[in-house]
Amino acid sequence: MKKSFIAIVLTALLFSCQNKAQNKALSVASNTKIMEKENIYQFKVTDLNGEEFDFSTLKGKKIMVVNTASECGLTPQYKDLEAIYEKYKANNFVIIGFPANNFGSQEPGTDKEIATFCEQNYGVTFPIMSKISVKGSDMHKLYQFLTQKSKNGLEDSEVQWNFQKYLINEKGELEKVISPRTLPTDASVIKWIEG
Repeated sequence: MKKSFIAIVLTALLFSCQNKAQNKALSVASNTKIMEKENIYQFKVTDLNGEEFDFSTLKGKKIMVVNTASECGLTPQYKDLEAIYEKYKANNFVIIGFPANNFGSQEPGTDKEIATFCEQNYGVTFPIMSKISVKGSDMHKLYQFLTQKSKNGLEDSEVQWNFQKYLINEKGELEKVISPRTLPTDASVIKWIEG
């Protein structure tokens, strides 16, 4: 009787250990899945004309996402952004601008006013989206992806000011964050575009 009791206890312990090992393996697998990098292709936004813009249409292209403003000391960067867009757009490169009024209320205009400003003052032809928030409690989901390591798999960042640049590779993954004061024509940016 003692032997059969010991056998039952040992069998119960063995199954318990196996179950714990399986549960741990499932838990690790589930956490690994949560930590997988997201990509930019999941997002759909609205452009300045009120049309839907689907990032999945950009698969295979390098993408620069930049928050813009019309009344900022860095606003002349529109000229450089347009220059590199014109030079590299045929080489699977695109710039997507996101007007934002988060810094010093330097983008107070409506979408229509922003479109007119960009076209008349800088001849902008790269896609510009509808005005969004790039920080704070009303931060757009796209910028949550760009600024949170848990979503982008690269790093946590904060949008410091207007004209911060996020460089996305051909797989839709965040690769680099570029300071607002670094010009779009900086050697490090050009090297990334051409690389």
